[in-house]
Amino acid sequence: MSGNEQRAHTLPHIHRTGHRPLLVSSVMPQPQPQVQFQHPDWVEYVSGGGAAVVNIAATFPLNKLIFRQQLLNIRLRVAVKQLKHEGMRTLYRGVLPPLCQRTLTLSMMFGLYDQYTRIVLQHFPDCPLTAAQMLAAILSGTSEAIMVPFERVQTLLQDNRQRRYYYNSVQAFKRLSVYGVSEFYRGLTPILLRNGPSNAVFFAFRGHFKKVLPEATSKSHEVVNNFISGAVLGAVISTVWFPLNVVKSRMQIKTGGNFESTWGTFKLIYEERGRKWRKMFRGVQLNFSRALISWGIINASYEFFKSHLNKLKEDGRKGY
Repeated sequence: MSGNEQRAHTLPHIHRTGHRPLLVSSVMPQPQPQVQFQHPDWVEYVSGGGAAVVNIAATFPLNKLIFRQQLLNIRLRVAVKQLKHEGMRTLYRGVLPPLCQRTLTLSMMFGLYDQYTRIVLQHFPDCPLTAAQMLAAILSGTSEAIMVPFERVQTLLQDNRQRRYYYNSVQAFKRLSVYGVSEFYRGLTPILLRNGPSNAVFFAFRGHFKKVLPEATSKSHEVVNNFISGAVLGAVISTVWFPLNVVKSRMQIKTGGNFESTWGTFKLIYEERGRKWRKMFRGVQLNFSRALISWGIINASYEFFKSHLNKLKEDGRKGY
């Protein structure tokens, strides 16, 4: 065997091709990791939307009373008297915007929270679960802000001083469109300051709070536990962020003209109310009661829909 043949024999993975040897690497190329898109789980979105419909139907009149107290700085009995004077025909006036807005935002809140959590954990597998969930909650709350136009129209329709200018939702949207797209997003900053952080608190403590309650021994007991955990947590969060909602309502009641800052609006309201912090919470008692009912219904309804829809999805996979 010649010297050249000996070298070719001793070097692995060398093949002779014509006059020049071709070196084939002994290390096979590794396939590039495929980035998988996290498909949304429709169960989370539908469950959140269904919970919103149940909630709005039950709590809209209470929400209207709270809004009057926030905006007009009046006592509960005065707000009730106003609604009685306006009659039952107008009790659900303005319900369409919050129904659409809450259905979409709660659908996004629960659906995007689940989807964002999976995305964060996929791209950052070493990220602690709690941190991933907190980030997902903030992102989902921020994403909900796209629905601000519905909240804007709801504010205008609930103010009895605006009745001669805004008759219904469609007409309100048409009137606002004259001022441009930005007019629909008046009050965006306090909504962003409210949604992201409050979502983070809700999702961070929802599971922990439920664990404190007695273990459910039946389906009805499970519903009660879900109601209590959502009710208490939602009421506390709603109370803490109440002054921010007062600022948001004041900003959104205006149409046209300059856009006031959140801080400037807060200082103006604070001065108007005699620089008394407790007056920034005018209407908070009814708001706390409404939030107890509202978030109890939302949490219990969401878990109810989610449980039944997951069962339907599993049955569909099995071909039942």
